[in-house]
Amino acid sequence: MGELTDRVAIVTGASSGIGRATAAALSDAGAAVVLAARDKNRLREVAQQSKGKALVVQTDVTQRGDCERLVETAVREFGKLDVLVNAAGIIKTGRIENTKLEDWDTMFNINVRSVFCLMQLAVPHLIKTKGNIVNVSSVTGLRSFPGVLAYCASKAALDHLTRCASIELASKGVRVNSVNPGVVRTELHRRGGMDEESYAKFVEHSSQNTHPLGRIGRPEEVAGLILFLASDRAAWISGVNYSIDGGRANTCLR
Repeated sequence: MGELTDRVAIVTGASSGIGRATAAALSDAGAAVVLAARDKNRLREVAQQSKGKALVVQTDVTQRGDCERLVETAVREFGKLDVLVNAAGIIKTGRIENTKLEDWDTMFNINVRSVFCLMQLAVPHLIKTKGNIVNVSSVTGLRSFPGVLAYCASKAALDHLTRCASIELASKGVRVNSVNPGVVRTELHRRGGMDEESYAKFVEHSSQNTHPLGRIGRPEEVAGLILFLASDRAAWISGVNYSIDGGRANTCLR
């Protein structure tokens, strides 16, 4: 019996990176996992590798109709909802002088607006189960970094959304937390525009200079923290923006 046996969890961004690793961790812990992302074929791969019940729901989290269908499908198929993990997110580079307004809007739509929408839709069901929400934020929500202005602002907004919602939902028995990773080896930065050479240099610099523990993170490490926060082991933890960054948030800008 896993610690999430008989629990039902939705994981967005489940086709890759932290979302995919989280879906696997929750499944290994016994949860029935509803996998959400835009790439249906990759979601099917994740479902095939899951140890327990896994349901694929192709979802564009920027579309309210898709979000409604995701939550409704999860509850219809499994009868309830215990955990919502918002792991979908994107990054684009840009400074105050050159960030395109459409890039700002895209990042806020995916990194903040979609999370608010899904939280709002999930809350009535989570109140019934005394469930919880874990949002995937970033060290950039806690510290300022140049060259990723809109991304930093979106993650800071996500962290405050997490804290505010935790206060409002505490009396209803629903916990809300976020995890704030440093650099993790995922597809995030390459999808944000880095070529392979630039990404390799970025990883080397991050490992040697900006993360005190001397390396970047693995998706499975972040997934382990998400599992902890989603479980009863964290029953007295809410409203926390939880750093998991190899010490990155403690360093000065370099």
